[in-house]
Amino acid sequence: MSYQSGIPQDPNQLAQTIGSNILKISQQTSEIQRIVNLLGTPQDTSELRQQLKQKQQHVGQLAKETDRCMKEFGSLPVTTELRQRKIQKERLVNDFSNALAIFQKTQRQAAQKEREFVDRVRANSRLSVGYTDEEARGYTSPFESGQSQAQTQEDAITEDDLQLILERESSIRQLESDIMDINEIFKDLGMLVHDQGEMIGKYSLSFSFSLHIFLWT
Repeated sequence: MSYQSGIPQDPNQLAQTIGSNILKISQQTSEIQRIVNLLGTPQDTSELRQQLKQKQQHVGQLAKETDRCMKEFGSLPVTTELRQRKIQKERLVNDFSNALAIFQKTQRQAAQKEREFVDRVRANSRLSVGYTDEEARGYTSPFESGQSQAQTQEDAITEDDLQLILERESSIRQLESDIMDINEIFKDLGMLVHDQGEMIGKYSLSFSFSLHIFLWT
């Protein structure tokens, strides 16, 4: 990656890097979607989940890197080619936004599947020791102590099931954090489009004023 914060880059080089990253994000997201579809099936293994985690982390890093490149691209000095660069950046922003939206959707799907898995593990553990459907859903009768009921349900979860639940809940928290990171990048992209519009307006006004002075001198 050639990007370095604070060091001006060639616009074409930056645009090429951004485009390449967007393509990688899209390709990796397709792989992530394939794996997410396998969660909760007989093909769901620890190796599959480790592969999923690595791909999710890779896409997250690519997204943050591309966000920095977009900011660098937007901060390049104003030139007579600004309008052409604006069109180029709008295309990159659009492509990047679409790729991020698809990635974020797969992350939400993964989080939902993890929540469903946790619910199943909890329900199966409670039902396996003879709970009724009402008790498995957390129902407490008027004749039972709420605190005692909760403690009994917790004790009913086996050590292996508890470990699975903790792992999945940790995964859910990470997915939620990743989704928030993507939301922040969306905000950055919105600001880039807004700032670029203001730059275009200021440049056009400056050019028009200079042309007016030239014609009257």
